[in-house]
Amino acid sequence: MTKADIINNIAEKTGLPKKDIATTVEAFMAEIRVCMAEQKENVFLRGFGTFTIKHRAKKTARNISKNTTLVIDAHDIPAFKPAKSFVEKMK
Repeated sequence: MTKADIINNIAEKTGLPKKDIATTVEAFMAEIRVCMAEQKENVFLRGFGTFTIKHRAKKTARNISKNTTLVIDAHDIPAFKPAKSFVEKMK
């Protein structure tokens, strides 16, 4: 399912204009990005899940084809953990 599919489904169910729904969806995703990337905060959505920031430590990797080693700097990555109620519905 794509973002356009989500917007279309919400528009069909609510009867609201697609333009308003698209603006809302974009604002929602932008707020999650700002909270995680700039403010370094986790986002908790009760009944859906948690968007968390995971820290990856500095490590060395190998390029097997060139037989060289690389240093990968420490960095943060986003992660999603679904809520228990969401997982139960999937079973």
